[in-house]
Amino acid sequence: MTRTLRPMSLALVALCALLTGAPSAKAAAPAKAAAPAKSVSLPADASDVLKAPRPQGGEFFGLYLMDKKVGWLFTDLVLVPGAVPQVKSVNQLVFKALVGTRLSERNHREERVYEAKAGGRLLSFTVTQRGDGGDQTLEGTTTPDGKLRVVRKRVGYADEVLPPMPAPKEHVEDADQARVALFRKAKVEGFSLDGMDLETYGLSTTVEAPEQRTLNGVKVKLGKASSLSQKEKVPVDSYVTQRGEMVLVDFGKTMQARKETEAVAKRMDLVEVFGLTRVVLPKPLPEAARAVPGNVKLVVQGLPEKFRVETYRQKFAARPDGGVDVTLLAAAPATANRKPRPLTDPDGGENLKSTLMVESDAQAIREQSKKIIGDEKDAYRAAQKVNTWVATHLEKDYGASADRATDVLRQKRGDCTEHSLLSVALLRAAGIPARRVDGVIYMVNQDGVPALYWHEWVEAFVGEWTQMDPTFNQPVADATHFAFGYEGNAEITPLIGTLKVVEVK
Repeated sequence: MTRTLRPMSLALVALCALLTGAPSAKAAAPAKAAAPAKSVSLPADASDVLKAPRPQGGEFFGLYLMDKKVGWLFTDLVLVPGAVPQVKSVNQLVFKALVGTRLSERNHREERVYEAKAGGRLLSFTVTQRGDGGDQTLEGTTTPDGKLRVVRKRVGYADEVLPPMPAPKEHVEDADQARVALFRKAKVEGFSLDGMDLETYGLSTTVEAPEQRTLNGVKVKLGKASSLSQKEKVPVDSYVTQRGEMVLVDFGKTMQARKETEAVAKRMDLVEVFGLTRVVLPKPLPEAARAVPGNVKLVVQGLPEKFRVETYRQKFAARPDGGVDVTLLAAAPATANRKPRPLTDPDGGENLKSTLMVESDAQAIREQSKKIIGDEKDAYRAAQKVNTWVATHLEKDYGASADRATDVLRQKRGDCTEHSLLSVALLRAAGIPARRVDGVIYMVNQDGVPALYWHEWVEAFVGEWTQMDPTFNQPVADATHFAFGYEGNAEITPLIGTLKVVEVK
């Protein structure tokens, strides 16, 4: 798959957005022809990304979550001849699923242009987003003075020129590290400029031992490359035929991209993601879990060690059978530890940063934050004011997503992701370090089944860290909240379908 990590990371981010949006087949056979050559000759100094074999005309993939199709991907990479040859990379993701009773659809398309020579620079890109999350286009160009100029375009708004950014570290080989690594039979390391947040992340791909797979009744030897982005931090395994066709991309036991014809790839199941991905409990949680202070104890299986990081809210104890005892806690921050704002971020500044999504420096966000908080200096009381305002002023609408804090403020509706995103932006604008927390929350829906559903809430530093839930207007998030990660990171998605609660104590 062209730029293996890019479409998969988009798929994972879209999946994360759907899963935290509310609290409530065989691979196709290889085509007959696949060749690296186009109708033009390669330049003498051409990058290995052009020399590695690949199908002409691009590739379509069906995207499967727990064996249910929830979307499709298209990828392509071509040489653009000229006085200075260039490479054009295209990646498109369509993600479509039911969120409760509402249909959610995201369409994300990226086009990137690089120098065609070995180590060629990223020259420009266009990122187009449509559907759930909002519509916008980002156009980026590397300027002669070594900067990245990005223009954000939205219907009904004046074009917005973002502050200048450093020139991208991404090179043409990073457009398809999997095929380059298999072509070279060696590890490839580079960088990825993320099309969602415009941040740069390390990216590497290693060559693994070939594997035998049966495709449409025929045993085929497939090359295997494992890619890792420092954003998702989840290995993505790509399987490629000797002729350069990628037939399968494996994301753990949770998600797969399977090569299909265009017609088959675009024919999707209508999947309700909450019911599909929830963690069913053996019995309801005790009422003590909803008290503050409060606690609850669970016996969990399928929780990797990297998620067993002890905090002021979560404690873990390994069991002989490979499971883990989990204690979830909830308590208000100690009065003696509370500090006046503005505060210094204990994590070095990331939790005060204004980003393409958080937009805490936007005038509308700053003005609203000031209006809500007024002259309140105590950081915790100020955070409570933000939490209450968001909870009471945003309409809970599980079909009205927005990926930018200013859009949430304008539309004043959304699900838990919108509540959390706007809260974090307002808190950072007030000088309170804050971040979004991803995990699960306890609920009993209409079918009467006690379960943990994917959810997002907020953590703020007020002299010590404290969690709050603006979706449910909880100034202290109760002990029914089980956290796995931060900021919508797709690192948590391998837990889907593998996490099990076997006992409620």
